[in-house]
Amino acid sequence: MKKLHVIIFCLLYAGLMFAQSALDIMQNSREKTKLSGFETISTLIIRDAKQRERVRKTAMASKAYPGNIEKRIIRFMEPADVKGMGMLIIDKDNIEDDMWVYIPANRQSRRIVSSEKSKSFMGSEFANADMTAPNLQDFNFELLGEEMISNQLCWKIEMRPINASKEDEYGYLRKISWINKSNNIMVKSDYYDFENELYKSLNVLKYHELDPVNHKFIITNMKIDNIRNGRSSDMVMDQVLFNPNVPEKYFTIAYLEKP
Repeated sequence: MKKLHVIIFCLLYAGLMFAQSALDIMQNSREKTKLSGFETISTLIIRDAKQRERVRKTAMASKAYPGNIEKRIIRFMEPADVKGMGMLIIDKDNIEDDMWVYIPANRQSRRIVSSEKSKSFMGSEFANADMTAPNLQDFNFELLGEEMISNQLCWKIEMRPINASKEDEYGYLRKISWINKSNNIMVKSDYYDFENELYKSLNVLKYHELDPVNHKFIITNMKIDNIRNGRSSDMVMDQVLFNPNVPEKYFTIAYLEKP
């Protein structure tokens, strides 16, 4: 009987360590892309099921603050019908993020509530939630093993929202992510709907070590495919500037609404 108890304890302990290591990997992956500050000019390409394209130009600035807070602003520059639209994000670790969207025709910013996080980001296949790092406390994690993705040896990790409310908030039942073992960068994520069917796949096509001193990276090219409707979207950073001294005024409602 004593031997049986020891075996059960060892199995439980091994399972706990395995689960904990999955969370550690996700935490390390998030840290790898936490930059003190940067600015970008990007191209957002939105394709419909017939591969017809709409192209958007955006400017983004991001800055890290004490207390594991990141502030980010995204403003649309062109074409004319989206110029002036924007989003302000206060990304907080283990606390619900704050997000506002501004559409010039409405003349004022509107706060994005949690139920809108799964909605489309400006008509693309990216979701509003994709513009922030997910709060890790909202998920349970399981390390499924290792796998090669685009000649990169990766950890394969499943993350599931902790309850039905969080499933609705994020818009999926589960997500499987592949994390590069050599640098902890996420290189692919597959999203499964509430029927447990694969419906979106995000692939990181290019990333860059923007802060070599601290070994911090930025994803500069990613594509998301919607398997259900045949649509896809690309986010490509055309210009990237490492800048820890991004002006504070950028991260305000007043600046978001500035013409």
